Amino acid sequence: AGAVDKPMTRSRGDNWFPKLHKPQKIGGPGERAPESAGFTPAKVAVVTKTTRYEFEQQRYRCAGLSEEDLKHLLAMKGSSYSGLLERHNIHTRNVQHVVDSLRKEGMEVRVVKRREYDEETVRWADAIVSAGGDGTMLLVASKVLDKHKPVLGVNTDPERSEGHLCLPVRYTHSFPEALQKLKLGEFRWQWRQRIRIYLEGTGINPTPVDLHEQQLSLEQHNKAHRTSAGSNEEPESKSGPHLLPVRGLNEVFIGESLSSRASYYEISVDDGPWEKQKSSGLNVCTGTGSKAWSYNINKLVTQAVEDVLKIGKTQIGLDIPLNRNFIEKVTSEYNESLTFSPEESRLFFSVREPIVNRVFSSSCQRGFTTKVCVRSRCWDACMVVDGGTSFEFNDGAIATISMDADDALRTVVLRD
Repeated sequence: AGAVDKPMTRSRGDNWFPKLHKPQKIGGPGERAPESAGFTPAKVAVVTKTTRYEFEQQRYRCAGLSEEDLKHLLAMKGSSYSGLLERHNIHTRNVQHVVDSLRKEGMEVRVVKRREYDEETVRWADAIVSAGGDGTMLLVASKVLDKHKPVLGVNTDPERSEGHLCLPVRYTHSFPEALQKLKLGEFRWQWRQRIRIYLEGTGINPTPVDLHEQQLSLEQHNKAHRTSAGSNEEPESKSGPHLLPVRGLNEVFIGESLSSRASYYEISVDDGPWEKQKSSGLNVCTGTGSKAWSYNINKLVTQAVEDVLKIGKTQIGLDIPLNRNFIEKVTSEYNESLTFSPEESRLFFSVREPIVNRVFSSSCQRGFTTKVCVRSRCWDACMVVDGGTSFEFNDGAIATISMDADDALRTVVLRD
């Protein structure tokens, strides 16, 4: 990857927040909100994560087991019942703090568990607060298709969750301060660009399988796809492109469901020639996702950099100081070049562990792009958006992955 360009911005638009104190124009991507453009939405949906304690409780109570049985089973798995309950209580208290703070400002609040979160909730709300971690934020964002509807993330367990997509952790316990900044306009809009996907070809099934709240085995995952396919009257065949009903905030991953099986597909980057490839799968990310899975696929460690520099020094006599500070600087600079602004209208694709031989080439292993087309030659593959929504992607299916300004997710950056 080359050096990161400066974040792209668009000119001021005529976007309006639905419940401003006074009707005013809202700035475009990357622009600071005017001092007078603070807002207090009338209706706020607070979408909360399912804690590990709740998940285990629901799973075993369905089997008729008591709380004591749950303690025993968790102990057998090496998990601490009291520890899970403690983290659950911390999350619950922080959610209540957020809800109480919103209601003190006169807002109508609807608290929704993530498994109950749906399009009706999105329509009802003027703004949505994700109460959990990055996973909850990704789920919340997946159903918000209106670019003018703000989404805020609150990390409800900062000690156990990084929360890159959430407000700074100090607002977890001082949410009223965050609300005051929003009310006074002490923030700027951040428009996180997202991925849209068109699916076409023979035998496609554009019906998604929701992976949230589930721990599916490979067999269960495959069965879920077959069930969704059976819900249609007949498979789509040789049809035009279908715009899938989700947007990717982090990334799209394409590959065989069985991870030990090589993924066979053809790829075209920016309308270039099609190239046959076999690999461990394909990752296409946004600027938001460039610090997540994509970063870990492509990053270098100091040991690898040191080994390469040693070879260069030995083979061609490069005058390189092989001290720890220099090696760490080179490593850091390379890794930083892999990330870019969430507001940039471009993608970064990564071919994982490409197989290169006389049949399969890999001239385009990774790089920045605006459009990626993939034609599946897989047996049992899926296309997963943000780790939570899965689509069948087998032989004959074609995906077109790109961006559109109308898909941007409206978030905020508070002024410190």
